[in-house]
Amino acid sequence: MIYTCPMHPEIEQDHPGNCPICGMTLEPKTVVAGGEEDNSELRDMSWRFWIGAALSVPIFILAMWHIVPGASHWVQGDFSRWTQFILSTPVVLWCGFSFFQRGWQSILNRSLNMFTLIAIGIGAAYFYSAIVMLFPQIFPTSFSAHGKIGIYFEAAAIITVLVLLGQVLELRARSRTGSAIRALLNLAPDTARIVRDGEEHDVPLDQVQVGDQLRVRPGEKVPVDGRVVEGRTSIDESMITGESMPVEKAKDDRVTGGTVNQTGSIVIEAERVGSETVLSQIVEMVAQAQRSRAPIQGLADKVASWFVPSVIAIAIITFFVWWFVGPEPRLAYGIVNAVAVLIIACPCALGLATPMSVMVGVGRGAQAGVLIKKAEAMELMEKVRTLVVDKTGTLTEGHPCVTTIVPADSIPEQELLSAAASVEQNSEHPLAAAIVNSARERGVKASAVADFQSTTGGGVAGRVDGHRVLVGKAQFLRAQGVAGVERLETKAAELQQQGQTAIFVARDDRAAGIIGVADPIKESTPEAIENLHKLGLKIIMLTGDNARTARAVATKLGIDEVEAGVEPQHKNDRVRQFREKGNVVAMAGDGINDAPALAAADVGIAMGTGIDVAMESAGITLLKGDLRGIEKAIRLSRAMMSNIRQNLFFAFIYNALGIPIAAGALYPFFGWLLSPIIAGAAMSLSSVSVIANALRLRGANL
Repeated sequence: MIYTCPMHPEIEQDHPGNCPICGMTLEPKTVVAGGEEDNSELRDMSWRFWIGAALSVPIFILAMWHIVPGASHWVQGDFSRWTQFILSTPVVLWCGFSFFQRGWQSILNRSLNMFTLIAIGIGAAYFYSAIVMLFPQIFPTSFSAHGKIGIYFEAAAIITVLVLLGQVLELRARSRTGSAIRALLNLAPDTARIVRDGEEHDVPLDQVQVGDQLRVRPGEKVPVDGRVVEGRTSIDESMITGESMPVEKAKDDRVTGGTVNQTGSIVIEAERVGSETVLSQIVEMVAQAQRSRAPIQGLADKVASWFVPSVIAIAIITFFVWWFVGPEPRLAYGIVNAVAVLIIACPCALGLATPMSVMVGVGRGAQAGVLIKKAEAMELMEKVRTLVVDKTGTLTEGHPCVTTIVPADSIPEQELLSAAASVEQNSEHPLAAAIVNSARERGVKASAVADFQSTTGGGVAGRVDGHRVLVGKAQFLRAQGVAGVERLETKAAELQQQGQTAIFVARDDRAAGIIGVADPIKESTPEAIENLHKLGLKIIMLTGDNARTARAVATKLGIDEVEAGVEPQHKNDRVRQFREKGNVVAMAGDGINDAPALAAADVGIAMGTGIDVAMESAGITLLKGDLRGIEKAIRLSRAMMSNIRQNLFFAFIYNALGIPIAAGALYPFFGWLLSPIIAGAAMSLSSVSVIANALRLRGANL
């Protein structure tokens, strides 16, 4: 198991621990299917918080009791002071032990962070007060007020509890941001029903191997990715694709692990198991994205690198200014105000600003079917103004289908389709498969064919139910002596202008009609293109298809520019050229030929219905496989970046205002000083405000 830091993913080690840069607890890098989330740190921090809170309440009451009119002497005397000392010791040294541990590590690693400030601040308040209690004789009498030297156990204890509260809230928030991953993991069943040697029995999911045959009964989840080898059913794929309608599955159809079998009992052959399944890959992509950092995080890191040493320097200056020129007791004032500076300047909020928004945003994207592989992609997505799209499989369904049937004379459509499908069922041509599949989908029966003949580049012929049937190009039919072809050529030209391939059908040496075959535009594409234009995007189609078909699709959809006949390496070059003009370019595609261009774009967007190589090359994957997901990604990107900027503003403005006040800048004018307790509360409130603001992304309207 490899552990990494959520803020600094370059930190990796083979055992649990803390990040040497920021001090945060390292998290497992690998998502384990079937495992429960390890909340041991949250439980430990919660225990420390509640015990510290219980002990700190009486400390605070005793420390503040002197302001109550008529307070008894013993409450203000040695009994109260020693009670505060005894109660605060476990709060600071046990409840806050991890703060001192991480603060010391930051000094050893020469990487000062928020725990450096916390440890120094709490330590200064507690150990100064402890020395006052144990060795009061070493302090000059000028330190005394009403015969007693001031102690600040309540400040040390309350600040410890407040920081613990911030840690608990942060850990709970980080736990909630992982809900998308846990929900995905829970889609997979724990066991699979294996069919072997005529017997069926349940086995743990991790024992399933490629090639095993598995029974999936109605109501059960599909255990792994595979192919149906027996039975028919309908599958609910909504948890993977977002599609609400069940999908019919028959022999040789692919099924995805985690989807739900609804009606029939089927047997599948396992093709992908373990980490190779689509579900596992999705989980890993989400986990990687939640650990990734947006480039804007670099700004926070740079600020933090000089911020902590600067704050320590300001605290030291504050101490000496108060010690030399402050009112009596000067040393006490110096310590208290220096501690307040250290506490209020703790950069918890600064460190949380970007990672929290990224983690919550990635989870929200996963819920909407937008898988974010790299946080950088979401930062750039906000700036995208040029979208390059492939045609086949991106704008269109990706496979040819019968779109038009034009009978000649009085031949019914179904009869024409039946005749063509009967002959084409013996052909291996892709367009033949489209005709045969269309007949099957429409319930049209294909008859047996005799005397089948195939002419390369022309068409096919055969005898069906006593009739001689020919299917192919117009020239092929003419060469075979078919009459009436000319009457259909005008309609064929119209279909070709629409991007369809016109296939002529003849029966008994007379033209019987035309079947138009095309790769149909996805139902969601027109709406997606319209919405993307409204968002200000220029859309360019790059396709390897012929110019006539490409122009027909582009015209129908209102695409701004189209380039046809583009080879894969030229797609890559064209994308680079668009970027060289100063455009922030996103590329959407689904095939191997799109992978180089996806990698070359500022943001690569893969269709989830495409192949793995495309998804590996892309920064974003659209699970449902339609362009409406790009609109969601842009809206999410804009919401995420706005959220990050808000968080950074909160963190910066808070420190800019808080540090001078804590140092005592208002004391000469108004006599106001900031108690370390108030500073600790303000510091925790700033972290809570950043966390709460980031969690708003969970309700982002996409």
